[in-house]
Amino acid sequence: MIVQRIIKNTKWELLLFFLLTGSLTAVALYVGSIYGAVLVIDPRVWIYIIAGILVFVLVIGYIAGQRIQRRLDSLHLNMLQVAKGNLSVRMQETADQTFSGVYQEFNNMTEAVEKKMKLLQQFGEQEVIEKEQAAEMAVLEERRRLARDLHDTVSQQLFAIHMAASSLPKVLEMNEAQAEVVLEQLIQMSNMAQKQMRALIAQLRPMELVGKTLAEALDHWFPDYCRQNGLRGMKDMDLQGDLSEAKEHQLFLIVQEAMANIVKHSGAKLVSLSLREGPRQVVLSISDDGQGFSNGVQKQGSYGLTTMKERAEKLGGNVEIISKPGAGTTIRVHIPKFEEE
Repeated sequence: MIVQRIIKNTKWELLLFFLLTGSLTAVALYVGSIYGAVLVIDPRVWIYIIAGILVFVLVIGYIAGQRIQRRLDSLHLNMLQVAKGNLSVRMQETADQTFSGVYQEFNNMTEAVEKKMKLLQQFGEQEVIEKEQAAEMAVLEERRRLARDLHDTVSQQLFAIHMAASSLPKVLEMNEAQAEVVLEQLIQMSNMAQKQMRALIAQLRPMELVGKTLAEALDHWFPDYCRQNGLRGMKDMDLQGDLSEAKEHQLFLIVQEAMANIVKHSGAKLVSLSLREGPRQVVLSISDDGQGFSNGVQKQGSYGLTTMKERAEKLGGNVEIISKPGAGTTIRVHIPKFEEE
């Protein structure tokens, strides 16, 4: 095993060639003396001749092998440095034409790799910065949205409850029947504030989609959400199970946003959820029997509708909103599907 390893080493292999050359030279001289081509008077001289030839070729072969081995070792050391991530190493120029071309190609390759790694690093740093900025902007925007929703819904309801409760003792002294009306209004407003607060809390809950498919998540989340908010829910789903993670994630968020809008603004009693997957598109439809609105009127829920449109557009889809005052609202989302190459 050791002999094979030594023979496969360039330095020792070259030394072996020199030794073989010296041996053949000695044999040639000896054969020449037998046939009279080389004249040797004293046979003992052959010992000195053969020994001298072997020593000479061994010394010359060792020196030549060392010179070549040093160049190879230098190349190997620099390759190890590059493999460890040090891309600044370069091979020094050499007068040896055999290694000069190899060293130059090594330097060109290392320089090209260094440039590409610098570019990748810049892209990576830029991506990290952009992700951090996007996360900060998302948190800030979510805070603004929650503050706006709280102000437009729960805050106003609590203010109205406070005003009604403050006037209740005087109304009770003056008109007991009117006091009962105010008390009923207090109950209704507190119930509405509770529903609106539940809708906001539901949006802050951890994603129900983690570790589940979209169908499994909706099977658990939709009826539970309807029950908590006093809604009667109807669900119809036909999914093939081959939606990408991004599609499932965005569709689930759209459903959450739509349901939160229904609870906060529509006053609906019945909600119908339909999610069907075809060969070329996914269609999500959410309908309610609430108060509806005119498309030309700016509603409090317009922010939620805009958010749903943005989520659908990220997937190349679109959102269609059908609503009339007193006739409820239908939100229909179309997401295209493309065949994988």
